[in-house]
Amino acid sequence: MIPQTSAAQNKPVNSDTVNTIPDTLLFKIQQAQAAITDINAANKKGYRIDDIKSGLNEVKNSISPVKTDLAIPKKVIDTKSLLSYNLILKDAQSKLTDWQARLTKLNNDLQQRADKVVSLSNDSLLTVDNKDTTQKRLYTAQLADIKLRLQGAGKVTSTGLDTVSTLLAYVSALYLTVNDMQSAIDERLHQSGRSAIGREVPYLWSAPAKSQNNDLLKLISSSFEGQNKILGYFFDSSWDNRVLLLLTGIAFYLWVFRNFKKILKPDLRERVGELRFKYIRHYPILATLIVILNLAPLFEPDSPSLYIELTQFLSLTALTILFWQHIDGKDIKYWFLIIGLYVVIVLSTSVVQEAVWMRLWLIALNIVAVYGGIMFMRRLRNEGVAKKLTNPVLYIFVFLNLLAIILNILGRISLAKVYSTTAIIGISQVISLAVFIQILTDALELQIKVSACSEGLFSRININRSRTSFKKALTVVAVVLWLLVFMINLSIAGGIYAFIQQVLIKERTFGSVKFTLSNVLFFAVIVYLANMLQKHVDVLFGEGGISNNINDKIEHKGSKLALLRLVIIIIGVLLAVTASGIPLDKLTVVLGALSVGIGLGMQNIVNNFVSGIILIFEKPFRIGDYIELADKKGKVQDIGIRSSKMLTPQGSEVIIPNGDLLSGRLVNWTLSNDYLKTEIIFKVAIDTDIEAIRKIVEEEVGKESDTVKNLPPELLINSFAADNIELKILVWLTNIYAEAGFKSRLLQKLLGRFKNMAIKTM
Repeated sequence: MIPQTSAAQNKPVNSDTVNTIPDTLLFKIQQAQAAITDINAANKKGYRIDDIKSGLNEVKNSISPVKTDLAIPKKVIDTKSLLSYNLILKDAQSKLTDWQARLTKLNNDLQQRADKVVSLSNDSLLTVDNKDTTQKRLYTAQLADIKLRLQGAGKVTSTGLDTVSTLLAYVSALYLTVNDMQSAIDERLHQSGRSAIGREVPYLWSAPAKSQNNDLLKLISSSFEGQNKILGYFFDSSWDNRVLLLLTGIAFYLWVFRNFKKILKPDLRERVGELRFKYIRHYPILATLIVILNLAPLFEPDSPSLYIELTQFLSLTALTILFWQHIDGKDIKYWFLIIGLYVVIVLSTSVVQEAVWMRLWLIALNIVAVYGGIMFMRRLRNEGVAKKLTNPVLYIFVFLNLLAIILNILGRISLAKVYSTTAIIGISQVISLAVFIQILTDALELQIKVSACSEGLFSRININRSRTSFKKALTVVAVVLWLLVFMINLSIAGGIYAFIQQVLIKERTFGSVKFTLSNVLFFAVIVYLANMLQKHVDVLFGEGGISNNINDKIEHKGSKLALLRLVIIIIGVLLAVTASGIPLDKLTVVLGALSVGIGLGMQNIVNNFVSGIILIFEKPFRIGDYIELADKKGKVQDIGIRSSKMLTPQGSEVIIPNGDLLSGRLVNWTLSNDYLKTEIIFKVAIDTDIEAIRKIVEEEVGKESDTVKNLPPELLINSFAADNIELKILVWLTNIYAEAGFKSRLLQKLLGRFKNMAIKTM
């Protein structure tokens, strides 16, 4: 009985097992298929490591000159090269750090996929053996297919994992190498800072006759190779800046070319007259090249010194072609002397070492450079270059050369070479900048001629003031460019930039308000630009000045410009507040303080401001209207936000606060039309024939062109006495500004007619 009971009890269990195995197996098969599909899809996408492989080759090539120089134990690397090497290594560190993060994540993902494949391969539920149920054996084909697919996915995943792991190990090793090189460079920079003020080589009188490496060609080749790597890295990492520089040059070329094309048209050629430009031509290729080369440091402030030396040499070459037709034989000799000194000094400083003959050669070059620089600067002054530009550069040039001689004698050879190169580049650059200023001045003069003759922008502004402002702006740009190159050559540009940046971004506290100087600077600049724009917006939109010439047509201009000024001011203030970084809760405190100020002493300012807004929308008068306010009459010249301008017939400009215009009794003579009823009063004898006078008046008034033809003149008796009659003539005029001239002409004609008819006036 017990076996039967046991069998009866086990039978339901076997039935449940048979029913549940297929359900679980189907779920597992679906899960395995989904996992295999996901793994294969991820493997097909690839690991995107080709860019890392190519990038590693670029990093290896860029750091190779650094590695080579650091491998030479006693080699002295100049400060400029050390700083350039420092930039290369920092960029390499940044790239390697990014690649390490990417490869680490990819390695983890691949490891998870591999573990998933192993887990599914070892799952007993996905394996069929002799003990399995009949129903599970039905899935043998599917399980075999999954087994094969798992093997393929596992193989691809393992291969990718090996590749990524190997690449990650190589990147990590290269990262450690770069870190070691970075530490060595930092140590060299620290030592160069200390050795710069100490003796690097023996004093001149104790210097050896020969240097350790006396092969000049080898020295030049070694120096060129290292600098070439630095320059190549710089070109690859900052190509976008040169694209912007090239676009700027193209814009300048098209600007000059199109203006020449316009001005050579027959209708403008006669009005312009003779064209005399010193450095620009119809096809300004050479001028454009000089502009680009002079602007290069502004677009490349972090450029290595070799880049500055090359651009300056190209600039000198372009200037030589330009000067060939403009300066006489004596001046060209001094010019070639400067070019020769430039080439010789730049090459010499790259190979000069501790040998006495090399150092004496450098001293001789410094002495010749001082003489040549002084003579050439004198010639520049004779050519009209301002002393305020040449004198400071000449003083710095002489000082740096003398300092280089002293440092050379005292054994501080690195500083002597740096100062020699900086001096010759500085004096050659001032010549380039002088030509640069003249080229842009000629281009502006061409634009002025074209614009003035075709009623463009310069026909509406003060040309002389524009010339002066443009010349000042160019001078400022030239000074900035010269100082930038000067600091790059002395290897202090980065330090000064970092110092200024630190000063500007450092957070400061004023009471409970936190701010930075950069925010304050942005605020001031935006407010200034908004103010300048709203002042000159009429010029940009073609609105000329208002005159009182009687022959001018009455030109009414709406208040759109005033409204545009208001919009510019509001947007400018909002942008300035946003740039200042002032929190809104702090801004409410400022507005509260401002309201107190308004209550205490700013009522008039706010009143005029609000009145200006009301005038814009209410439009009681327009620009060009003839108005009368109190004892002043004149034409509205400008409607501003705080005040408006009125031009009187006498030519004076009256500035009237907007509050007075809105609150005072204002007479607008030309609001709806420009007609004016004028009156002329005179007296005649009591026995005069009034009808004869009426006829004379009608005839003479009818001959005038400024009268309204459909409104005939009126002759009225104003009063009479015992011996005279006072008559009044009323005439409608089409133009209020014609009143004075009309009265004068009419009285002259009436006086002649009265004499001919023996009419006696009193």
